[in-house]
Amino acid sequence: MSALALALVAAPSLSAPAFAEGTPAPTRANAAAPPSAADLLFEQPQMKNAAPGSTITYDYLRRSGISKGPFGPPLNDTITFRIEAANDPKDAAARNIRVEMFSGLNRVPAGPFEDMPGNPVISLFLENHLRGLARVLEANPRYLKNAIRKGLRDKATVTATKVTVGGREVDGWRVVTKPFEGDAMTERMRGMADMTYTFVTAPNVPGEIVSIEAQSKNAEGGELLEEKLSYDQKAG
Repeated sequence: MSALALALVAAPSLSAPAFAEGTPAPTRANAAAPPSAADLLFEQPQMKNAAPGSTITYDYLRRSGISKGPFGPPLNDTITFRIEAANDPKDAAARNIRVEMFSGLNRVPAGPFEDMPGNPVISLFLENHLRGLARVLEANPRYLKNAIRKGLRDKATVTATKVTVGGREVDGWRVVTKPFEGDAMTERMRGMADMTYTFVTAPNVPGEIVSIEAQSKNAEGGELLEEKLSYDQKAG
């Protein structure tokens, strides 16, 4: 693998969910043994409960306390999915998805996605996050992506949790990983080797993704980066 300080290569296209791998397989929330993080996030038919004709909206936040603002000014925006029936009527779990990723000058081209059983918002969030992180660290985004994949495969904890949906609590899962902790290139992470990724899912939420967060703080507790996406229950 190339060193973290290698020149930045072009970020992967947001037209396809590059993090997603494998085929859908059912997992029951809060079963006796928790599912693996990779299975839960990338191999589930998460869109099966998103009705064609509906809209799913995610609130997005990015902010950083690093001086001179290498991540740019704080950003509050939304990612909107417009759900359509899949091309193959026999695939009950799949959907066609039209995406509006941010608004105005912040707009990022993304999608559309066809015959998608999984929720592409995970890959959209991570690819966008990696573009900014790689630029600030002067890093190869493929190195960072592979570290996150490995972290989700080998270093993630999956625990049962409760999620409030429509005023009632439902079962969900929380996935947490620190993929850069102990990495050989830790010294090149500019204090962000503690970057923590947290994913919350719940089968009762359309698209199943409740929230995604990437967060890093310095030794004094100062915020180096907080980037978060949350399912908006009031929209759609």
